[in-house]
Amino acid sequence: VQLQASGGGLVQAGGSLRLSCAASMAIGSINNIGWYRQAPGEQRELVAAITTGGRATYEDSVKGRFTIFRDMGKNTVYLQMNSLKPEDTAVYYCAAERITPILGTVTYWGQGTQVTVSS
Repeated sequence: VQLQASGGGLVQAGGSLRLSCAASMAIGSINNIGWYRQAPGEQRELVAAITTGGRATYEDSVKGRFTIFRDMGKNTVYLQMNSLKPEDTAVYYCAAERITPILGTVTYWGQGTQVTVSS
């Protein structure tokens, strides 16, 4: 699975951005797709994820501000980020998990996209 992330940029606090993660295969065949972020000097953390069945989960600090959703026809998963805060500044990555009979769980990563929120 190849993943192409885009949509990052510079925004003022309180603003919005939408990240896109385009997959090279039908996202209905991918068990989980998630957005992670990594700030300088910090560990990578899971921000939001969506399952094949459409169930979404969020990290506590983004609940009510971020929404993960998908367009099955475009094989794309989005992360709508509203009410952005300076602490949301990080490189954001999308990742896809597939559970296969032989290999078990395999994780694929897209390239990162920088999100910078100014105060």
